[in-house]
Amino acid sequence: MSNRLRTEIQEEEEEAKQLVVEEKPQKKELPDNLFTRFLTKGVISTDDATRALPFILYVAMLGMFYIANRHLSENNIRELDKVSKEVKELSWEYKSTKADLAFKSTLTEVAKRADTLGLKESNEPPQKITVKEDAQ
Repeated sequence: MSNRLRTEIQEEEEEAKQLVVEEKPQKKELPDNLFTRFLTKGVISTDDATRALPFILYVAMLGMFYIANRHLSENNIRELDKVSKEVKELSWEYKSTKADLAFKSTLTEVAKRADTLGLKESNEPPQKITVKEDAQ
């Protein structure tokens, strides 16, 4: 507690109560910008703006659908490009494997591989075997 007398403290409290004046909250003024001027000064009223709100929401929803559709289509295009590149790579691999197989199946390459296994190429021409059906 302080050293002041009780009466002085009570007097100060009464003065503080008298000084407090309740002020009524003033109505906030709208900022003076293009949107508020557009709504308040005769071009369109707040009632008209309220009635147009469903249409504005509809247009906004259409805009969001348009953006989402474009996003999905761009993703599909990227995926198609990726798949087409993969198809090209696989086509190149197929063609190179086919060319390698054609090279390895030539007579000289087969002879080289057969020589490593101990097989030799025949120098005699093949003979035709005929079977007589009257032999029974």
